[in-house]
Amino acid sequence: MDALRILLEEHGYEVSAADSVESARNAVAERAPDFALLDVTLPDGDGLDLARDWSRARSIVVLALTGHADEVTRARCMDAGCRAVLVKPVLSAELLRQLDTVQA
Repeated sequence: MDALRILLEEHGYEVSAADSVESARNAVAERAPDFALLDVTLPDGDGLDLARDWSRARSIVVLALTGHADEVTRARCMDAGCRAVLVKPVLSAELLRQLDTVQA
């Protein structure tokens, strides 16, 4: 998580991090972001539940991060409202390209 934070901050992004469904919900309730990089598997629940809530109700652009490259996982992410699915480990250039795409 620290490497991702550093990468994004070096490219001018303001970063807020959460390590669970509950802390992510609290962070977004406090200050809704323009976009979210969301891990599909979180210690206290399914990150895709957050994606469904955020992409529809709050108009937050969600990019999923997952360690699973299979089509079932990709379809679940897209059905939950994710704009893109990035498979870990994601290359820095690919992540930044995806962020540029969703902000255009």
